[in-house]
Amino acid sequence: MSTSYCAILTIAGSDSGGCAGIQADIKSISANGGYAASVITATTAQNTQGVTDIHPIPIPHIVMQMRTVLDDINFCAIKIGMLHSSEVIEAVRDTLEMYKITNVVFDPVMIATSGDKLLNDDAVQSLKEFLPKVMLITPNIPEAELLIGHNIDLNNLETSAQELGELYHTSVLLKGGHLELTDTMTDILYNYQNKKTTVINNKTVETINTHGTGCSLSSSIATYIGLGFSLEEACIKGCEYLNMAIEKGKDKMLGKGHGPVNHFYRVVF
Repeated sequence: MSTSYCAILTIAGSDSGGCAGIQADIKSISANGGYAASVITATTAQNTQGVTDIHPIPIPHIVMQMRTVLDDINFCAIKIGMLHSSEVIEAVRDTLEMYKITNVVFDPVMIATSGDKLLNDDAVQSLKEFLPKVMLITPNIPEAELLIGHNIDLNNLETSAQELGELYHTSVLLKGGHLELTDTMTDILYNYQNKKTTVINNKTVETINTHGTGCSLSSSIATYIGLGFSLEEACIKGCEYLNMAIEKGKDKMLGKGHGPVNHFYRVVF
């Protein structure tokens, strides 16, 4: 008897160094039991030390990539990463609406590690208008602060997740990785549909190998949603997976800068 793959589509940019972006998404989806397909929005010249060049893919080709795979493959969930302009955001949004896709996890990449904004004001506005169309957003603290308009710390982490969810009419996994370092990593899930808040705690791992953590986490959550887990279960399992991938990769070496997590720690140590 034949069975179907749990197909997960990632829509994001390519990282030539393999730590983040499409490459991290494919590894994370595969490691968690999904079949990964991809739509590439941009290519980058990138390694563990930084990005040296970005080449945007023409919008008609992005749309053609999407329509070609969506016409053929039944995707259980979709993960979206960095969309670098308002035109790309609107093209992706409009194309997804044509296919009535519901299980969409959006990692709203807007702030570089340096703290610089990656999107201009028009693109940020287009992104904000897109958020109510997706099931879950997974901002880090700087991105959430840009979306919500005020500072976030441990004292208001939970209320900020709730505020974001109500403001953008979507569920929110607010990631606490940018907060002051403690023994515990705290992420907050606010489920917009049932108004339930879930606190997700994992042990903090001290390492510089955190390149691509946001991509890997959102992809793993999309995969677990596609596999049929509830939103709460998918987020808990995704956070646990990423925490172990960081732990198992904390002492490994790749390049001269910030290395990746160990995506396949379950089979290769």
